[in-house]
Amino acid sequence: MADARTDRDRPPSDDRPPASPLGAALLSVAASAVAIWPYTGVVEAGAWTVTAGMIVVVIAATGLIVRGAVRGRGRQPLSLLFQVLVAIPALTALLASETALLGLIPTKTTIDLVDIRLFQAFHEIVEGVAPIPATLTISTLLGIVFTVVAIFVDQLVSQRLILLTVLLVSVVGVVPMIISFGDANVPWFVLLAVLVLVLMRYGSRHDLRAPRNASPVVAVVAGGAAVAMAVVLAPVLPIAGAIPGSGPAIVVDANLRLGDDLRRPEGVPVLTLVTSSASAPYLRMATMSRFDGDVWRPDRSGLVPLSEGFGSADWGEDIKTVKVDTSIRVVGMSSSRLPVPYAPEKVSGATSGWRAMPDNRTVMSTTQDAAGQDYTVTSTLVQPTREQIRAATAGGAARAEVPKDLPPVIARTAAEVTRGKTSDYDRLIALQDWFRSQFTYSLETPVEDGFDGTGAEAVAKFLEVRSGYCVHFAGAFALMADTLGMPVRIVVGYLPGTATDQKRDGDTVYQIDSDQLHAWPEVHFEGIGWIPFEPTATLGVATDFAADSTGGGNEGTPEAPKPTATATTAPTSAPSATAKDPEAGAGGGGSLRAVDPTPVVLAVAGAVLVLLLPMLVRLAVRRRRIGRAGDGDAVAAWREIESTMIDLGVPVSSADSAREVAAALIADGRVDAGETAPIVTAIERASYARDAGRGPSLAAPLAGVIRSMRASVDSRSRTMALFVPRSLIPRRKG
Repeated sequence: MADARTDRDRPPSDDRPPASPLGAALLSVAASAVAIWPYTGVVEAGAWTVTAGMIVVVIAATGLIVRGAVRGRGRQPLSLLFQVLVAIPALTALLASETALLGLIPTKTTIDLVDIRLFQAFHEIVEGVAPIPATLTISTLLGIVFTVVAIFVDQLVSQRLILLTVLLVSVVGVVPMIISFGDANVPWFVLLAVLVLVLMRYGSRHDLRAPRNASPVVAVVAGGAAVAMAVVLAPVLPIAGAIPGSGPAIVVDANLRLGDDLRRPEGVPVLTLVTSSASAPYLRMATMSRFDGDVWRPDRSGLVPLSEGFGSADWGEDIKTVKVDTSIRVVGMSSSRLPVPYAPEKVSGATSGWRAMPDNRTVMSTTQDAAGQDYTVTSTLVQPTREQIRAATAGGAARAEVPKDLPPVIARTAAEVTRGKTSDYDRLIALQDWFRSQFTYSLETPVEDGFDGTGAEAVAKFLEVRSGYCVHFAGAFALMADTLGMPVRIVVGYLPGTATDQKRDGDTVYQIDSDQLHAWPEVHFEGIGWIPFEPTATLGVATDFAADSTGGGNEGTPEAPKPTATATTAPTSAPSATAKDPEAGAGGGGSLRAVDPTPVVLAVAGAVLVLLLPMLVRLAVRRRRIGRAGDGDAVAAWREIESTMIDLGVPVSSADSAREVAAALIADGRVDAGETAPIVTAIERASYARDAGRGPSLAAPLAGVIRSMRASVDSRSRTMALFVPRSLIPRRKG
């Protein structure tokens, strides 16, 4: 028996090669690529993809060279040190060579430049719309982030820390789906499942303590289950329907590509307000005046402290104005934007950290959240007379950034609708009236007719079909106004609220729900400022200024709607549920999207489930074997003992008999002789006796052996056995 144990304890070397540095390097490149891939959906391809790819290869190659040249305990720390030392000049050469010595060695100027770029990249992410442009600042940020990821992945793979490797890749890869609330990346989930199996096989194949005869059938089942579950689960991850009782968290995106989110009928309260005006105002959160032919993108301009206000007035002294105070409470929304009425002059009561964007009179923060805010906005209600605005020219501001090659139908239709009108205001009113009278509001038509987007071609189709929702109305109106030479932009925010029976300090409380998110166009008039229009059929309040004989007024505009609930009870133009910067949306620019936390929870659950699939499969196999052992199946009982030994890293050889293996376990103090005796007797009887049949139940002794073996190893071995069961990996038989 002593000789047999000596053979068992001697690491087999005939058919199991030691861990190859090249294999570890290739696997680290593959794992890093899997972690990076989802980011291509939220950041446009560009310099960052080249930088990330080159850095991953450089890190893996450095580890390969060092581990190939150095033996012993010191090679892992040395490989880490050299990877850091190589990564710094590599990043410098790729991203900031102009400030470095010899283009490689960073200087103080390099550090200062990187610091500035990281700060700018943060703002681009906060204010951007996915896919974010691949600017040099974004490339710098992602280059540094993925350098760290690549180093960690390479170190973990080379040390065969499979569980930590898969956990890191899963967490890094799922982040883009969480922060963008985009569609689940089904191929990525499949690839992640495959990576789990490949890493498990690599870690187990090079573990010299493990046996050579694990079941290939079980491994195939595990792999198939991993891939199948990823395919089945991933498509349902972005479910954004409200979960009763879960509590809303409204995410507002400057995103005109709303998709199915708009078709969610249920709304939840997000804001309450009281106002000194006769009725509730529209609330603005962001503006868009950049159109690339496919999507409208949010405006970007300098931020100033709220104490500095919103800049000089756009309107002249001859234009009548009224000061209005509006107190707003955020009750169900989380965002880096504060909804405010136009034109805000002062915001009081908000926590510190909020800043004003004077160019479009909005409020945002890079550090604060709108959730729970209670603040008061003092705004100016601009009230030109109809005669004054007719006499004014639509101008005095920069034209929107719009491609020159729009479909001809847009300009042709704009000219036809406005033919015979003598003032810019009358032309815009003609457009507004035409949309509201000749079009129908529908959330389904754009999907059924295949133009559910904000691109120029979608607008052309919308003008033909004459049915859509607010993003189509606002987008079409804006492009048509631009063809008439007018400065126009799209505003995203909320429709006026609905009056409730509640009072606050004697004033009526208005409630705004998540499904009152909206988009509308604004046109700039010289000497008056930005004037809103409401082209969306059946929604909001159409703009119509009063004649001078009535004393002036802005009755009917989105800033001063008539005191009616019409705008809030009609079909809405925006989706429901969760909170983000309106300019940090995913997939476009121009309207609002609301989702709830469900996609985040399910996306994380999907990654966790893929990570836990090996454990779940192994537990299912164990349960089945214990069940068969309960029926007296000795072979099933013994296979479970061998698999448990493999998982725990206990040496086992297929050349040893059951009695020899049991004797070694007893001698090592891992199990009790009384627990193994019934199983050894049963397996020998089943192996050598003719017509042996099945004996008594072996479930109890099998459970005892498993329990004793688990208690005989340390907690790390037990954890690895649970989450990375090596018995699922097929091995060549010796």
